[in-house]
Amino acid sequence: MRTHSLVVKAGTGVLLEGTAKLDRPNISRLLNELIDAREQGHRVIFVSSGAIGAGLAPLGFTRRPVNIPDLQACAAVGQSLLMQAYNEVLAPRGYVVAQLLLTYGDFQDRRRYLNLRNTLVGLSDHAVLPVINENDTVSVDEIKFGDNDALCALVANVVDATLTIILSDVDGLYTANPRLHSDATRISVVEGVTPEIEALADVSDSGVGVGGMATKIRAAKTVTSVGGSLVVADGKRASVAAILRGEIDGTQFKPAGDRLDHRKRWIAHTLKEQGAIVVDDGAARAVTAGGKSLLPAGVIGCEGGFLEGDPIVIRHGDRRIAKGLTNYSADQVRRIMGKKSSEIAGLLGGKLFDEVVHRNNMVRL
Repeated sequence: MRTHSLVVKAGTGVLLEGTAKLDRPNISRLLNELIDAREQGHRVIFVSSGAIGAGLAPLGFTRRPVNIPDLQACAAVGQSLLMQAYNEVLAPRGYVVAQLLLTYGDFQDRRRYLNLRNTLVGLSDHAVLPVINENDTVSVDEIKFGDNDALCALVANVVDATLTIILSDVDGLYTANPRLHSDATRISVVEGVTPEIEALADVSDSGVGVGGMATKIRAAKTVTSVGGSLVVADGKRASVAAILRGEIDGTQFKPAGDRLDHRKRWIAHTLKEQGAIVVDDGAARAVTAGGKSLLPAGVIGCEGGFLEGDPIVIRHGDRRIAKGLTNYSADQVRRIMGKKSSEIAGLLGGKLFDEVVHRNNMVRL
């Protein structure tokens, strides 16, 4: 059996029984399967939801609150209860939880991103199960991932995962919402996340929880675009061991792109773009077909208020063709767009770079 760098994410509905009680039998089954995989030579990382749900009952809530302070309070209580339950399962196997609580800022900052990667590499040498969750106790709207499917995809990129498994309350992607349409059929294999596949999220999304099928498709697009595979399966009955054997009772999203080096992967799928640069036909061909840097002569539009070094998306019309780190601010780009590189010094009072975005800091989309 091929060994994998494996990331497994379990949704709240997988880890809880009903609205607030931990599903201890399922948790025990799942964690033991993860340790089995680890002992078979796979590198295993667990992305866990459920902290807020686990904290509801101890704080007297009968349903998920809507305000941030109450959500943070539930997460603070629920995290410790979850880790206690996990350690109870792991202890007889000689393992212990290594908990990492993350915010989006940990992925945006290059130094923290590398520190996270190094930590996860270091943990692989010890008898631990890395358990990652969003740091809901401090996260607010502007730094929240929004759902742990997005977090799972980012973690998969950090560790160069060859296989990512999302265990959910649904058993895959359907042609329609199976809860509403009896004739809906499950799609076993997705060769590529096309606009047609993305459109299926509107008809198959269950609407349960924070995430949904739309977030799983976005996660699949991120993972598969850099050469990884992603599986969505029912977390109450799916077997991680069976999936590792290739016996997939769910939907498999197959790799659709080449494996990028870590820096370009960080640029493409982790950084939030701060604006956009629109290019003409010639520049679009040079960037996409020729793998060239973007010069100011090919720029015909600039959107946003980004600064030097910020991540920006490069568009040809409405199509996103690349993403990169800009050498110039939005104000500077507006002054030099359409001009030759030799004119930059006169327009800006000095020239730092010939390129608006250098090819070494750019990833084609």
